[in-house]
This record gives sequence, structure tokens and C-alpha cells, in this order.
Amino acid sequence: MSDKKGRPTPKRKEAEEQRVFRRLAPAATKEAKKLQKQQARISRAAQREAYMRGDEDALPLRDRGPIRKFVRDYVDARRSIGEYFLPVIVLVLFMTVVPVLQVQLAAIVLMYSVLAFSILDGVFLSRKIKREVASRYPGESAKGLGMYGWLRSTQIRKLRAPSPKVKRGSKI
Repeated sequence: MSDKKGRPTPKRKEAEEQRVFRRLAPAATKEAKKLQKQQARISRAAQREAYMRGDEDALPLRDRGPIRKFVRDYVDARRSIGEYFLPVIVLVLFMTVVPVLQVQLAAIVLMYSVLAFSILDGVFLSRKIKREVASRYPGESAKGLGMYGWLRSTQIRKLRAPSPKVKRGSKI
């Protein structure tokens, strides 16, 4: 057995009072917290607006630079099969619920056809982008630009970020 400590165990209230408690941050009032949240919300909204406008400073690193801007404009100036993939999948979802076997089979064939054509379109788009970048920006690396362009082309035009700056069919 160990020796006794020689004093009674302090009550919780006494122990808590003796504890050295140091706040890590100054206590903020409710109004200050509300104001801080409001300012953060406004700041995020301004940052999002700048991103959607395509301001170079607001873009993430993967979207910055004149070459990436060219790729975005090149993709936005054309129609792509990939941008219709999501609406087609929603249609396929409804078609598979129909209890007619031929409709369900047609839905599956439609889904895989659009997927295959989307991939083919992406391959050709990637090659075109790399060829255009090599001719317009000689000496610059085209690594990753094809995939960047293809992924942008698979998004619905209205949902692309940053927002498209060129009209469809315009010459780039």
C-alpha cells in the first residue's frame, strides 16, 4: 500500500476554482459573432462571383492561365455529346421503370450508346485541343489539357464554372 497524501481530496468546486484556465481566443459577443459570420458570407459570395466571372485571381490553380482560358473558350464554343449525358441518364432512369421489356432494353442501349459516343467525342476533342494549343502556344506543355477540356465538355453548359464567355459556334 502507498502512503496517504496527508490532505483530503478537494471538492469538485474547489478543484475547478484552483485550475488555471486561459482562454485561447477572446470571448466574442453574440453581435460580434453575427457580424463576423455576415462578413464571411459576403466575402464568400464575392469570391464565388469573381470565380464565376473568370477573374484570374479568383480561379483555382488548375483553371489559371491563358492556355486554360483558351481551352475553356474552345470547349464552350462547340456542342458536345457529353453535355447531354446527364439528361439522357435521367431519361433512362424513367425508361427503366416502365414495365415493358423492350423499353427497358432500349433505355440500356441508349445509355451505353451515349456513353460510348461521349467518350469518342472526348478523345477527338482532346486531340483537337492539344493540336490547337501546340500551334497557338508553341513550347508550352499540353499535359492534362485534353482531359481538362473533355471534363468541361461533359458538364451541362449552364452549370459550368467559370461561366462560359463565348457563344456557341463562335470562332476561337
